[in-house]
Amino acid sequence: MTASVVVADDEALARRRVVRLLRDRDDVEVVAQCTGGADAVGAIREHGPDLVVLDIQMPDMDGFEVISELGIEKMPQVVFATAYNQHAIRAFEINAVDYLIKPYTTERFNEAVDRALARVAGSTPRSEEARLEAMMQRLFGDDSKAERSQSPDEPGSDRILVKDRDRMRLVKAQDLDWVEAEGNYVRLHSGPTSYLIRGNLGKLEEKLAQFGFARVHRRFLVNIDRVSEVQPWFGGDAVLVLSSGAKVRLSRTFRESFEARFLSP
Repeated sequence: MTASVVVADDEALARRRVVRLLRDRDDVEVVAQCTGGADAVGAIREHGPDLVVLDIQMPDMDGFEVISELGIEKMPQVVFATAYNQHAIRAFEINAVDYLIKPYTTERFNEAVDRALARVAGSTPRSEEARLEAMMQRLFGDDSKAERSQSPDEPGSDRILVKDRDRMRLVKAQDLDWVEAEGNYVRLHSGPTSYLIRGNLGKLEEKLAQFGFARVHRRFLVNIDRVSEVQPWFGGDAVLVLSSGAKVRLSRTFRESFEARFLSP
């Protein structure tokens, strides 16, 4: 089966390169080339393509406005191709197949198209979730410039990518009750639900501190807003009772700094 593709990019050189790469394949057909968002909306409505390769920043309508105009449920598979990485989380939230950052290689482009065609055929590889997680961690992981440049008010800066059964989710930091280290992994607790992600508790502590989390044990972080009671324990330790009913140990090593948060000035 030959899949139909609409290409939308206001930069002529970038648009021509996408078209050229697509024409080098024998499993796709370019049915429209668009120079802006409004053109893309019209072409998608006219042709009903299987895939759209979509730039984000265009002068009349950006890529997300194109999707909003058509409705997510009516969109074909989407591969974003852009020079900016700060929109990746939003792209992930609307279930985009991939997010290409210019300049990208031919191999990387074909990889994205292959995944899109797999979705069209209903045979998404089992490795898709791992790939999506790797992509988001690369763009917004602890060592990325993108995360370090974000402020708490920017979209996506308060999200953590987790696996939830057979799909990936973005969980808000404020929705978490507490966090614990498990070897090379970290378990995030939100009410009765927990998520296991690969990570380092120290680096996660840096990210979550701005959202009211504090280290209370070498293995635990707690959302301060969730603490409803402090119960004394043995050897100077204490037990924190959270609003969810969970109990988390407060080590004496961290007890002084924890209690200092609640002292009157």
